[in-house]
Amino acid sequence: MKKNKVLIAMSGGVDSSVAAALLKDQGFDCVGAFFVTWTERLAGLHMCPWEQDAFDARRVCDRLGIPLRTFNFEAEYRARVIEYFFREYEQGRTPNPDVRCNREIKFNLFLQKAKQLDADFIATGHYAQIKKQGDTYQLRKAKDAHKDQSYFLYTLTQPQLRQTLFPIGGLTKPRVRQLAKKYRLPNWDKKDSQGICFLGAVKLRDFLQTRIPIKWGNIVDTAGKIVGEHEGTAFYTIGQRQGLKIGGAGQPYYVVAKNHQTNTIIVSRADSEALLASTLEAGDLTWVHEMPKLPLRCHAKIRYRQPDQRVTVSRGGDGTLTVNFAKPQRAATVGQSVVFYRGKQVLGGGVVERVTP
Repeated sequence: MKKNKVLIAMSGGVDSSVAAALLKDQGFDCVGAFFVTWTERLAGLHMCPWEQDAFDARRVCDRLGIPLRTFNFEAEYRARVIEYFFREYEQGRTPNPDVRCNREIKFNLFLQKAKQLDADFIATGHYAQIKKQGDTYQLRKAKDAHKDQSYFLYTLTQPQLRQTLFPIGGLTKPRVRQLAKKYRLPNWDKKDSQGICFLGAVKLRDFLQTRIPIKWGNIVDTAGKIVGEHEGTAFYTIGQRQGLKIGGAGQPYYVVAKNHQTNTIIVSRADSEALLASTLEAGDLTWVHEMPKLPLRCHAKIRYRQPDQRVTVSRGGDGTLTVNFAKPQRAATVGQSVVFYRGKQVLGGGVVERVTP
């Protein structure tokens, strides 16, 4: 009997390695896949350790007795993720490159490559779960609430979920570590990666300044008083405290708004209501199954690891949705993602286009 073939995205880390081990134990015809996405040395980058990661992925595949294929996605990653990243910051927005990376590379380009190789499935080491309910595939939160990555996966569609496996979604991180040791994987104690998808740790301002020039402007408080200078709205985000260089007596200042047209940063003290917003407009919407009936009462997140927030979602203008929060939210940010949940099920989400008190 022919085994189902699965291509497993192997990062060289523990999670994807255990995913591969579990799938092999389950009887799949497993093929590891390593992506080369960034090799350039630039300011702000703690050099993306792709060579070490490739070496670790190779060692794991050798230990498991499965082949490893390497795919060079550098041109596509630059065009679809990095260009978007810089374009958004240039417009004074704060993008979410991890969502974009999943949408364009892992579950688009990689899935296409897998189909060309006659694979039945792709698999990754994401902490999320897929549940089939009748003819519908649900995207659900991981068992490990602290590691749950469903927030970054809300753009997945039914055809993508049908061909995707998340082998460790029903496990906790400590259990994954235990299994890595049990399988005697050579990277069982490797530290988790940090930073931007496929880039690793980034000094954001230095990295942005490789493409975006410094443009000095005023920092003003909510009363319009000039309290300092900044190097350009692209280099600051809502809720930011560090790097403003406008200390002094009293509580610290936080960025509460940016005016890209006038190149102005607006700040306020930590206890200010200017950091709070109850309503936002969301665009670039995607739904895991189908758009729910509106108005919709559900829960939402506007950032990774945020506790679920009660919201009412209604139809806005120009194809957007209006999201009203039961409680005001701190530092809601244009360009970030808002993701909708019904219990543990991901309904879909969109990109924050406008924030109002």
